[in-house]
Amino acid sequence: MLVTGGAGYIGAQTAKALRAQGYTPVVFDNLSSGYRDAVRWGPFVHGDIRDTEAVCSAIESHGATAVIHFAGLIEVGRSTRRPDLFWDVNVTGAARLLDAMRRAGVPRLVFSSSAAVYGFSPLPRIPEDAAKLPVSPYGDTKLAGEKLIEAHCRAFGLTAFALRYFNAAGADPSGEIGEAHEPETHLIPLAIAAALGEGPLTIFGSDFATPDGTCLRDYVHVEDLAMAHVAAIEAAAPTHAFEALNIGAGRGASVREIVAAVNAATGRDLPVIRGPRREGDPAVLVADPSRAGQRLGWTPARSDLGSIIRDALRWEHAPRYGAGRRAPAPLKTSQFSA
Repeated sequence: MLVTGGAGYIGAQTAKALRAQGYTPVVFDNLSSGYRDAVRWGPFVHGDIRDTEAVCSAIESHGATAVIHFAGLIEVGRSTRRPDLFWDVNVTGAARLLDAMRRAGVPRLVFSSSAAVYGFSPLPRIPEDAAKLPVSPYGDTKLAGEKLIEAHCRAFGLTAFALRYFNAAGADPSGEIGEAHEPETHLIPLAIAAALGEGPLTIFGSDFATPDGTCLRDYVHVEDLAMAHVAAIEAAAPTHAFEALNIGAGRGASVREIVAAVNAATGRDLPVIRGPRREGDPAVLVADPSRAGQRLGWTPARSDLGSIIRDALRWEHAPRYGAGRRAPAPLKTSQFSA
């Protein structure tokens, strides 16, 4: 099993889940944002997804019969400043991967897509057939990747699933894997950092049309995300088939609810400041994940806020890699209990 981008946050968690199910995950990563120390459950190949020969060599030398494709750039804000780079890495990279798969005769792909393909949606829970109107170059590249893969399925007999994540969150419950982004842009680790004494958390916008005025998002535990990828690899599907599936908890939590949950978990009141709305932030972004349940037999098992924040807090207190990011104040062991 080739796992591109498997040294990253979700990729490493998926590699662990694959190993637990009896697969050998071969991680292919250029370590531009991932960590070599996060590759623990199978071989590692250092390479760039845009290098067709390197990808093909990794597939053939390890006998990979399927690919899970995480490798790519993910920062929405950066995509508006460097759209050229995002199109090159995310779309050209996907094209080169598909070429390598075709040359090596690999028939199955699971693609890491995103809820960013929907843009602003008026729906309280977004189904897969909702309008696709991305509002960032990042979302554009994910949608383009889906269309490219779907075309390859029709033309070359590939079978593929695109998993549209909502907000990945949490950390491996064992404490082995967690978020170590540089810079960190995700709300939950930023809220925990504020609670651990790293300055105030900025709440971007408090006048949205939501119950408390702050954005509502669908948070899905990274362990649940990983299991969705395993389910997609194993799901029955005909050749030439392409299907996109939402992966989320199916319920929203506001920024203020996250702040309250972090306060409760740490026993501290984290400092917050108000900031303006960020361009491209929808008020509500919540999945309708029912199709993933029907097609994959997948349901989130650990995506309640309590589990997400406890696991994230455990990781942020004692990360196994990326440890230079912060030196948190001591926390009581009881604060990590279930």
